[in-house]
Amino acid sequence: MLRIGVVGYGTGGRHFHAPFIQAAKGCTLAGVVARADKTIAAVKVDYPGLPVFASLDAMIASGAVDAVTITTPPETRRDLVLQAIAAGLHVVADKPFAPDAQGARDLDQAAKAKGVTLGVYQNRRWDSDLQTLKKVIDAGRLGQVWRIHSRMDFDDPATLEAGPTGGLLRDLGSHLVDQMLYLLGPVTSVMAHLDYVQLAKGATDAAFHVSMTHASGQHSHVSASKLNHFAQRELRAYGAAGAYVSHSTDVQTQAIFAGKRPVQDLAAWGYEPQTHWGTLYTKGGATRIPSEPGRYHAYYEAFACAVLTNGPVPVTAAEGIRTLAVLDAARLSAEQGCSVAVQQEDTNG
Repeated sequence: MLRIGVVGYGTGGRHFHAPFIQAAKGCTLAGVVARADKTIAAVKVDYPGLPVFASLDAMIASGAVDAVTITTPPETRRDLVLQAIAAGLHVVADKPFAPDAQGARDLDQAAKAKGVTLGVYQNRRWDSDLQTLKKVIDAGRLGQVWRIHSRMDFDDPATLEAGPTGGLLRDLGSHLVDQMLYLLGPVTSVMAHLDYVQLAKGATDAAFHVSMTHASGQHSHVSASKLNHFAQRELRAYGAAGAYVSHSTDVQTQAIFAGKRPVQDLAAWGYEPQTHWGTLYTKGGATRIPSEPGRYHAYYEAFACAVLTNGPVPVTAAEGIRTLAVLDAARLSAEQGCSVAVQQEDTNG
């Protein structure tokens, strides 16, 4: 069993990491780093008896963990990842993996020099809607895929991370870009637009639209917002044989915030209701496609396998760098008003 500690117990640690570590085969939730009294109280309610540490130093000194998930705010994440690596711990770094691609390369080099496994938590690869679309594509039901459109709009201004290390492009953009790289492969050029608002910590991008040209010749278009008082998720894929459209919800997140946990009924976890199934349109007509289950815990199962049996890392540091290289190019494109080439990364590491 891989003993994993969670560093940070805000929305990310409490809702998107701890429950899925608990449910993952080969993993043990071994402790949480938390300081505020309210946060400590929340850990004790959620996981009675689970060790709570005042700092990463204290968690390391305890010898209670083999690996840690770093899910603190972006401005603190880099130093904590490096501290964990220096201590010889395997690390899952929440997204955004780093402020930029070069910062991510530095983390990758540090992990390789220490001989530890470093993974990036791009859990939305295991969203129900994305896994369903991937199954449709892999089965050839769209024929040659031409382009994919992905939109993720939230009416959720309170969660917008402000300032130069925040912004929606680094937040939701990390997910949406990674999903397109996962489906269509490397990106060669980017055209982007960012919408900014002035917040106490400075100008912050609160919405974006990014168009990507992939090395395969395919195209993808991703967009998101948090301040426009509108919430909808949409995936559209166009191919030579037809189109696939879904307006799915994030069923795993809805379940978590409703107080449910995957460990309670893992076999039934992550399924979209039939009313949210996507539709495949071909010359034969419209066909509703049963959803694949969303399985965020599968990330942690694969990470444990990578550490314990030398299996493949579910999302490598090199893949995280590749995503950030696209985001860097998108920011430059928005500033300059032109298409920007993307530096290609080796994704074998």
